[in-house]
Amino acid sequence: MSTGTVATFEDSLERLEVGWTHTSVDGLADVLNEVCDEPTVGVELPYDGVELPSWVNTDPTPADLRAANAGITAAGIGIADYGSVVVQGTPDGVEPVSLFADRHVAVLKESDIVPGMPEAFEWLGEEFRTGHSSAIIATGPSATADMGALVKGAHGPKDVHVVILDE
Repeated sequence: MSTGTVATFEDSLERLEVGWTHTSVDGLADVLNEVCDEPTVGVELPYDGVELPSWVNTDPTPADLRAANAGITAAGIGIADYGSVVVQGTPDGVEPVSLFADRHVAVLKESDIVPGMPEAFEWLGEEFRTGHSSAIIATGPSATADMGALVKGAHGPKDVHVVILDE
């Protein structure tokens, strides 16, 4: 992964009106505090030494999901050319927390940003071969213009923020 790939990812996020923040592992809690409004639900992050703050509900009920203002998930990869994040499916099906709240906060390591779809398909193929059978490729806020004017948040979050963990 090159600095050019990261810059392309950031440019793509800006084009989609998606906010992004670089941080260290030690700074993650502060960044999440800045970009999330409580109540916030989340999925435990799969990175060594990285934990969500205690105010993030990681065992939400259906009522908690309805009340949540933000949902935090890990992204397996970011796709630079499109500003997309890939949220992996899990056996317990917790990844949809990213779809319920008005704001989705995706966290990924800088080294997990790939240039384009060929690299993403290669990564997805390996994931599927090793037993991960589903993934969501999310590109910006949910939006539809089926009935005329563009409406954000019709089928998912109205707002997205990507937190990039510097290594």
